[in-house]
Amino acid sequence: MSAVIRPTDKLAVADAGPVVRPLAPARIADAVSEPAWVRRTLIGLALAFLTLFLFVPLVAVFVQAFAKGVDVYWAALTDSDALSALKLTLIAADISVPLNLVFGVAAAWAIAKFDFRGKNVLLTLIDLPFSVSPVIAGLIYLLIFGLQGWCGEWLRDHDLKIVFAVPGIVLATVFVTFPFIARELIPLMQAQGQEQEEAARVLGASGWQILWRVTLPNVKWALLYGVILCNARAMGEFGAVSVVSGHIRGQTNTLPLHIEILYNDYQFAAAFAVASLLAELALVTLVLKYIVERRAKSSHQEARHEH
Repeated sequence: MSAVIRPTDKLAVADAGPVVRPLAPARIADAVSEPAWVRRTLIGLALAFLTLFLFVPLVAVFVQAFAKGVDVYWAALTDSDALSALKLTLIAADISVPLNLVFGVAAAWAIAKFDFRGKNVLLTLIDLPFSVSPVIAGLIYLLIFGLQGWCGEWLRDHDLKIVFAVPGIVLATVFVTFPFIARELIPLMQAQGQEQEEAARVLGASGWQILWRVTLPNVKWALLYGVILCNARAMGEFGAVSVVSGHIRGQTNTLPLHIEILYNDYQFAAAFAVASLLAELALVTLVLKYIVERRAKSSHQEARHEH
C-alpha cells in the first residue's frame, strides 16, 4: 500500500531545511602504493640475493665440473665407486619414499579426519626431524644398533648388521624425510573438512572406498608435491647418513658422501662432476615442483568455477 503525501506534508519537508546526504567513505590507501623506486629496489635486492647465493654457486659447480674436459667429467661419473654411490642413493630413496608415503597418508588421514587422545603428541613427533639435527639422529641409531649399543650384542649373535651397512642408511634416510608428505597433506585435509567422507559413509561406502575414491583424489597434487620433496631430501641427505655409513668406499657411500671423499682427496674435478649430477637432480626436482604447483593451482581454480 503506497503512502499518500498531502500538500501540508510537502510544506513540512520544505521547511526542514536542506537534505543532508551521507558522505562517501574515505578512500583507503592501496596496500601496494609504495613509490616505484621502492618496489624496484626490493626486487633488485631479491634478484641480487638469488644471484649471489643460488645462481652463481650453481654455475660454478658446472664450470668446475668441466674444467678439465668432458673426458675427465665422464670418467668421474662412470667410476665404479661413483656408480656404487649412485646405486645406494637410489636404493635409499626407493625404499624410504614409499614408506614415508604410506606413513604420511595414514598419519594425515588420522589427524585431519578423526579426534583421538594423543593427537597433539603425534603432530609433535611428526615434526621431530625438523627440530633434531640429522647428526644427532645418526648418533641415536649408532647407540641403538652399533656394536656397543643396546641391541649390538643381539645383532652380533644373530649375524645381523644395521649400522655401517645399507639398513642403517635406509633407517637414517627414513627418519629425516618422513615429515614431508604428512606435513603437506595435513593442512589441506583439515581445510577440506569431513563433509564428503561423511556423505560417502551415509551412502554405504567402506573405509577403503572413502580413502581411494574421496580423500586421495582431493589431495592428489599435495601428495605428489610431498613425494617430490621427500625424494629430493632422501637423495641429498648427508648428516645422518654420514654417521651410520662408516664411509666404506664402494659399499656404504651415497653420492653426498662420495663427493666429500673426492674433495678431501683433492680430486676437485671429480668431486664437482659428481656434485653436478646432484645439481641436475635438484633442477629436475624444481621443474617437477613447478609443474605440480601449476597443475594444483589450475585444478583449484576449476573447482572454484564449478561451485
